[in-house]
Amino acid sequence: MLTIRTAPPRAVSGVLAVTVGGDGVDRAALPADLAHAVRALLDGADQPGRAGAVQRLPRPLARPATLLLAGVGDGTEADWRAAGAALARTGAAPFTVAVPADAPAEAVRGLAEGLMLASYRFVAEKRAPKDAAVTLALADPDRYADALATAAATAAATALARDLTNTPSSRKNPAWFAQQARRAAADAPHTQVRVWEPAALAEEGFGALLAVGGGSATPPRLVEVQYRPRGAKTHVVLVGKGITFDTGGLSIKPADAMKLMRKDMGGAAAVLGATVGAAALRLPVRITAVLPLAENAVSGDAYRPGDVLTHYDGRTSEITNTDAEGRLVLADALGYAVRRLRPDVLVDLATLTGANAIALGKRHAALYSDDDELAGALAAAGAAAGERAWRMPLPADYVEYLSSDLADLFPAPERGAGSVVAALYLREFTGELRDRWAHFDMSAPSWSDAAEGELTKGATGWGVRTLLRWLATA
Repeated sequence: MLTIRTAPPRAVSGVLAVTVGGDGVDRAALPADLAHAVRALLDGADQPGRAGAVQRLPRPLARPATLLLAGVGDGTEADWRAAGAALARTGAAPFTVAVPADAPAEAVRGLAEGLMLASYRFVAEKRAPKDAAVTLALADPDRYADALATAAATAAATALARDLTNTPSSRKNPAWFAQQARRAAADAPHTQVRVWEPAALAEEGFGALLAVGGGSATPPRLVEVQYRPRGAKTHVVLVGKGITFDTGGLSIKPADAMKLMRKDMGGAAAVLGATVGAAALRLPVRITAVLPLAENAVSGDAYRPGDVLTHYDGRTSEITNTDAEGRLVLADALGYAVRRLRPDVLVDLATLTGANAIALGKRHAALYSDDDELAGALAAAGAAAGERAWRMPLPADYVEYLSSDLADLFPAPERGAGSVVAALYLREFTGELRDRWAHFDMSAPSWSDAAEGELTKGATGWGVRTLLRWLATA
């Protein structure tokens, strides 16, 4: 990612970026000898002030050598984020951005986040490129110190989630993921990690997690990451689905559907990233992240359609489709969180269903909750962060679809709306926290097929930014 530095305004010999808003170009930052050329360039451009629009003016043998005119639209944080992302994609770094003296702190945060997020590159399988630097020319750097620190921590947490999700499953299995969680939390203040290995999972009754991971050469794990700052009055538990690869099990997926199944642990990656990010920001809220990790594979030890599994909380599920494994491991984790952790609020993130994408497309997650206040706060945090979610219903008359003749529940009934029924199934494991629980089905927005805005092609780290915004006010 780009490295962000700050400096007082001064003459620039290389590349200078100046903002263009609804009122035109920032004339205070514009060198006087460029006024005429800039006016001519903007007059010939289509909506030059549109957020994310960038005009380039080369100036051979002059200072600055290149001028970038970056549109910031109406000046919202989202518009500044779009401007930062567009500047990062110019390939002109290193460069200096002249920030208007009256820019609000949220604008500078948006600019910095856009610059860093859009310049992310996954490099685990390639030679890492050198990080380029961008300088923000600020008249009063101290005024923006908190905004820039928040942007940097948010971008780093998102990059962690993207890295984990992008990593090929030839390297990524439950044991590997557990080790990455230890490494990520090692330098985070007030943070500790516990890992359950198969023997402990069996002893404590995580029957569904063991069944889902039973077909793999690498057994499942359960990871708990605790961030416990002094004086915290609210305890939030975050649960993330962590299927490191999903073949569909014996209900095997078509080949094309398996190609991106390395992303099926995107919920766990986002939850881990948000927890480590909250610790870096020293947010005054206690957070426990619970990551059920498994690889859903095909072998003689794989669980089968018709099996009945016993969950951590004692409930049983009749299996009809082994490709509905994510809700099973989440059910164990949610039951554990309710019984053992007793949080004030419970939120889970999961790349759970393809139905999410059919209903809402690639850029919206589905949000479920019976708590209007919690749902509103999470949706608002997502909107501010640039991660959109749409609240979906939890119809009472659909609950009957979960009824089984052999067990307490059907995890994947053949009738009913896929994403909705999956959420209703998960709600059955929230116990006394039913009215303080929210679920994000974020399979579609967890992956981007192309670079767009602050997103790069591949894993998006969806959910990290939403959770950090929300946790800051929890």
